[in-house]
Amino acid sequence: MRLLIPLLFLCSLVSLPTAAGEAAQVSTMGKATPRPAVTAIAIFGGGCFWFMESAFRTVDGVVEAQVGFAGGKIDVPTYQQVCSGDTGHAEVVRVVYDPAKVGYDRLLRLFFQMHDPTTLNRQGADRGTQYRSLILTTDATQLETATAMKATLIKSGKRVVTEIAALPPGAGRFHPAGEDHQDYFNRHPREPYCVSVIRPKMEHFRAVLANEGGAKP
Repeated sequence: MRLLIPLLFLCSLVSLPTAAGEAAQVSTMGKATPRPAVTAIAIFGGGCFWFMESAFRTVDGVVEAQVGFAGGKIDVPTYQQVCSGDTGHAEVVRVVYDPAKVGYDRLLRLFFQMHDPTTLNRQGADRGTQYRSLILTTDATQLETATAMKATLIKSGKRVVTEIAALPPGAGRFHPAGEDHQDYFNRHPREPYCVSVIRPKMEHFRAVLANEGGAKP
């Protein structure tokens, strides 16, 4: 169950790339758009996955964002099991993106701005290992780039506790959450947690994108 009132922590920026393929049609922000011929996948955990999914959906070049669980020790975990903190899973977002439009390095920089990477197993009032700061990489280039970016942040004086690892197979792989959790903020904008916690974060994140460029038209 969600607790109320974490504040969005702003971390300074830094930089990265990758690939994978898929095709067909995908619905993004309610609009059907052609899927690029070449896409890549990135997986991030940084507290409440409802916020991170909504934030990534606003980034130009992101084709799809899906919430789920990864990095745990039981197969097909439920939301309730993950919330108990006993399964080892983290709440994560699986981001499918067009590398011709947005690089992995930019997604990483935005990830570090979306949440506080200096608090261990906690984002605001959301506490537990399921809310840990986490990057699960899908290839060697992602692993190298994410590791270098974390090292740069630490060198700049940040106490970054973000866990970085290759996406594990088996029980630790990405497990999509139920449909009731997908696109949660857009479907429940008046729900108390969305109003108190996610909306202020989204407003700040939209301001970041407006300042830097790179928001969806």
